[in-house]
Amino acid sequence: MSVFGIDYAWGRPGVAALKKAGVKFVARYLSHDTSGKNLTAGEARQLSDAGIWIIVVWETTANRALAGRSAGAADATEAAKQAKACGMPSGRPIYFAVDFDATSSQQAEIHAYLDGAASVLGRDRVGIYAGYGPVKRAFDAKKIAYGWQTYAWSGGSWDSRAQLQQYSNNHYVGGVDCDYDRAMKADYGQWRVGVGPVPPAAQEEDDMPYGQLAEGAQAITPIALPRGRYKTIGFIADNALQGLPAAQLRVAVHQAGSWHLATATVDSTQGQTVVTFPDPGTTDGVSVRREDAGDVHVAWEVS
Repeated sequence: MSVFGIDYAWGRPGVAALKKAGVKFVARYLSHDTSGKNLTAGEARQLSDAGIWIIVVWETTANRALAGRSAGAADATEAAKQAKACGMPSGRPIYFAVDFDATSSQQAEIHAYLDGAASVLGRDRVGIYAGYGPVKRAFDAKKIAYGWQTYAWSGGSWDSRAQLQQYSNNHYVGGVDCDYDRAMKADYGQWRVGVGPVPPAAQEEDDMPYGQLAEGAQAITPIALPRGRYKTIGFIADNALQGLPAAQLRVAVHQAGSWHLATATVDSTQGQTVVTFPDPGTTDGVSVRREDAGDVHVAWEVS
């Protein structure tokens, strides 16, 4: 499965831009910041009313987790207070950021920090945001129940236990700088105001096929789908990260024994590009052809 989401700090894309970009969840901050970085109760209500899921992450300084057990307990106490004020249901997890390339020699301090957080929240509500090494070591030591792994400091490796992956940076949704994320499990810590602790709709977006388009001029990617199960196909590119133009695609939707043709421009500065199936009830496949040089990486998912 794969569910598309984004994380952002001081800017606010707004629910209209989030919906247009195909965003299903947002990751938002809790911290001591007073300049607008944090999730607010009003924002949480707006997101929830729009049907967008929320996860929360605590971050003050990048290497705060090296401060040990007492720091973890103090941060978890304040994080839980802020999350509750925003309407997070009891029982939902909080991620704690290790926002640097932590080494194995630093893991003991990180584990102590997570122990402190667990002493306040309970182990089943503790998550970590970090690169591959800290995430893997924390899971191996049973210090966390949730993992949000960033591609940074990961060397191309992904821990399959991590519920969330931050897979690309420096994108814009609604004019706001953000990072692209994907949920890899049905329960990734998501909540809405008044919904929880286990979101009843968590399974609605499960088992969504996803992949990457073939690269090269005129390259074709055929995608077989269960008839009538999905309504849209979404595309995300990383062209801005590479300094390349937007990707150009021809999208052929197979329905009722014939093909419906559409074109799509996929630009990372605009978020996800979504093509809606004209007749979802009979759609059983899609064929995507590159209409550009084919050197931009493009990922797809259906929903």
